Amino acid sequence: MAQKNRNKIFFVEDDRNFGAVLKSYLEIHGYEVNWIDDGAKAINQFNSEKFHLCILDVMLPNLDGFEVARNIRTIDEHIPLIFLTAKSLKEDVLRGFKLGADDYITKPFDSEVLLCKINAILKRNEKSNHLDEGDTQFNIGLYHFNFLKRTIFYNNNEQKLSPKEAALLKLLCIHKDQVLSREKALNNIWGEHNYFTTRSMDVFITKLRKYLKEDQSIEIINIHGSGFRLTVSDK
Repeated sequence: MAQKNRNKIFFVEDDRNFGAVLKSYLEIHGYEVNWIDDGAKAINQFNSEKFHLCILDVMLPNLDGFEVARNIRTIDEHIPLIFLTAKSLKEDVLRGFKLGADDYITKPFDSEVLLCKINAILKRNEKSNHLDEGDTQFNIGLYHFNFLKRTIFYNNNEQKLSPKEAALLKLLCIHKDQVLSREKALNNIWGEHNYFTTRSMDVFITKLRKYLKEDQSIEIINIHGSGFRLTVSDK
């Protein structure tokens, strides 16, 4: 049996057979797993303990996985989320990523693939949480961005960023007035470059634009087929 690690997974799945099998598989590979089979019961359970990653089935009794995720985000806005679903509708995939999902996996799937994704997400989060090399503070127009604290400050207002938001904004700042390629951003922050991670990054870019909208001299420009460029014009 694999050596126990300190990472604890919150797993919400109503299929008793599948849930039991996946819980055992993840525990064999060293994770501690708290399994809940009802969406309505999940929130109180999540709130009572500290977890490192959530795996949420979308189709749940009483409260679906999207609503569970929405509630979880009010408790811990940074915890990684993986959605499991028997459906592969584009609208559902995009809805999951708009809630900040790290991945979206369609059933049936290979448990080994899920395990690899979990390992990669947790390693990236650990790297992001301990990243302190290079510049960590940036002035962006009228805003001050503190990467280590993950905050944007402007006019006595502070906006807290998620780890991915902060990492993406830092890359944009480092490449200010240059093109930050999609491939570089995705590989550095998400660890892979595919349709789903690309759509996820687009959601984060939209959020960053919203956070910086009070200063109209700031633009995050789409460079078609290439990536993004952060510019601050003189006005």
